[in-house]
Amino acid sequence: MQAASFEEGLERILKKETRYHREAYSFLRDALDFTQKILGRESKAHRGKTEEQHVSPAELLCGARDYALQAYGPMAFMLFEEWGIHSCRDFGEIVFIMVENGLLRKTDKDSRADFENGYDFEETFREPYLPEHKKVRRLLEPKPTNV
Repeated sequence: MQAASFEEGLERILKKETRYHREAYSFLRDALDFTQKILGRESKAHRGKTEEQHVSPAELLCGARDYALQAYGPMAFMLFEEWGIHSCRDFGEIVFIMVENGLLRKTDKDSRADFENGYDFEETFREPYLPEHKKVRRLLEPKPTNV
C-alpha cells in the first residue's frame, strides 16, 4: 500500500472517528508490517500486483505486543492510553475501521470478536517495568512461606 493512499484514508477516518489518535492507526500499520516480516509474510509482487500476506488476529495481537515492547518499552502503556488504546479490543476496532475504509483487508473468518480475549494491557505493558514491590501477585503463583 502506498504511503499517500494510507495518509488519505487516515484523513477520511479521522474526520469521522474520534476514539483513537492518529498515531494509533500508524502504530497498527507498523505492527502489521513488523508481524508480516517476523512471520516471513511480507507483501510480495506477483504478476505486476502487490499481494499482501494475511496475518490472523491472534498473530497480529502477538506482533503488536512484541513491536510495542521493542519500539516503546516502558512507554508503551502510557502511549496507548494517550492514543485511546486500552485493550486488545481497541486493536480490533482500529483494524476493522481500517478495513471498512479500504486500508486493510480481512478474510471472511476474521471478526472483531477475535480481538476480545487477547492479553491484559496492564500485565503486558506496565507490570514488567514496575519495581518488584509494586507488582501484583498472580493468583496462581505460590505464596512464599517463612519456614
